Amino acid sequence: MRTVVSRLIHTRSSLPRLFVSDAPKNGRYLTTDSDKVDEPFKVEEAETVNTPPPPTEKLLVLGGNGFVGSHVCREALDRGLSVASLSRSGRSKLHDSWADSMTWHQGNLLSPESWKDALDGVTSVISCVGGFGSNSYMYKINGTANINAIRAAAEQGVKRFVYISAADFGLANYLLRGYYEGKRAAETELLTKFPYGGVILRPGFIYGTRSVGSVKLPLGVIGYPLEMLFQYTRPLSQLPLVGPLFTPPVNVTSVANVAVTAATDPVFPPGIVDVQGIQRYTQKK
Repeated sequence: MRTVVSRLIHTRSSLPRLFVSDAPKNGRYLTTDSDKVDEPFKVEEAETVNTPPPPTEKLLVLGGNGFVGSHVCREALDRGLSVASLSRSGRSKLHDSWADSMTWHQGNLLSPESWKDALDGVTSVISCVGGFGSNSYMYKINGTANINAIRAAAEQGVKRFVYISAADFGLANYLLRGYYEGKRAAETELLTKFPYGGVILRPGFIYGTRSVGSVKLPLGVIGYPLEMLFQYTRPLSQLPLVGPLFTPPVNVTSVANVAVTAATDPVFPPGIVDVQGIQRYTQKK
């Protein structure tokens, strides 16, 4: 009997007894010392760290008060972006409500000092700048002005730059030599300065409702039927000389949609997007 009791006592005394002992600084540890009494863990409140909100995309539209530019601004505002416009005339003369949500800068791209502040905090740029006139004037507006903007944006650290250029129209390229030479010079500069974030859109005739003063011109009356018709004449666009004349028109809202996407989507591939590409991207929306 004594032997059995002795064995039981020996067995119980060999079992470890767990409890919590004091740690020097950082809390309590488990131990087997039977003289200690278990105490509850102390839970300290986590420190609150104030983290800044994610950066806001700020878009600068060059020529934002024009036909294409105003549609680009509205598209960007509809997506919740912070949008500013830079043009020689400053604020748009349109009385639409969206214009009150814009920041309007006045400046001349041919005079860099007049608009440098417009790039402050800008993450992406869309240029809708272009014009017609003499060959020297067209090269200056379509080429030099945009080249100045591209270089300034690159120096400022802008991430993405979208340039709305123009499709080739065969013989029209020769008749409007300054226009197309300027466009292509700006394209070359863009692909050099923004090899990973530069996108060139080459639409043909852009249609939509265009405001000229208080008059609204419904260009879609002509443009939309032609766009539908040219969907079936695409093979003719490959003909020499006259082929480019069959380039289909494109809706201004499609151009604005793709331009804003290209300026804000980091996975949008850099390079040239032609008319068919603009239509495809619009259909993916």
